[in-house]
Amino acid sequence: MKHNVYFEGKVQSLGLDTEDGNATIGVITPGQYSFTTATEEKMVITSGVLRVKLPQEAWKIVRANEEFIVKENVSFDVEANRDVSYICYYK
Repeated sequence: MKHNVYFEGKVQSLGLDTEDGNATIGVITPGQYSFTTATEEKMVITSGVLRVKLPQEAWKIVRANEEFIVKENVSFDVEANRDVSYICYYK
């Protein structure tokens, strides 16, 4: 099991293999963060509310049980006002 720690521990995840391929399950604590992708990612919010800024798009709100897709080799921003949990599937 792989444990990922970002932004001085404010974002953490655990890696796992699923029937849909590699994934991580994680928690984002309050704050604004920028991430980059190496592969396409599908992020599903499992609890909380996350503001998301994808390349060349406006900020949008993603709530529990909603998802968004991030293309490969791009940067994107997220902002959380409370703890947010997610599962991220990698292509």
